[in-house]
Amino acid sequence: MTQAKFTFDLDEDLKAAFGVAARADNRDEPEVLRALMRDYIEGQKAAAEYDGWFRSKVTAAIASANAGDVVPGEDVEAEFATMREQARRSSSR
Repeated sequence: MTQAKFTFDLDEDLKAAFGVAARADNRDEPEVLRALMRDYIEGQKAAAEYDGWFRSKVTAAIASANAGDVVPGEDVEAEFATMREQARRSSSR
């Protein structure tokens, strides 16, 4: 793997506190920064994957609704009213 330099400006107090925290974890600053960068990249990948999954679910739901494949609100309310009543009965035993 080819090495590259990464240079940026930051507050001196932040740099000092970061060094103390890294040393308390028995690690050096570059090691911690590399780990943070890897975690950030993985988080971005996971977010993009979730976004793609979510968008596909929304698209499918819209297509289903447009095709008339829906449950009327009254049916949903009746089903949940039945479920609430069953829960009340089982909790009062």
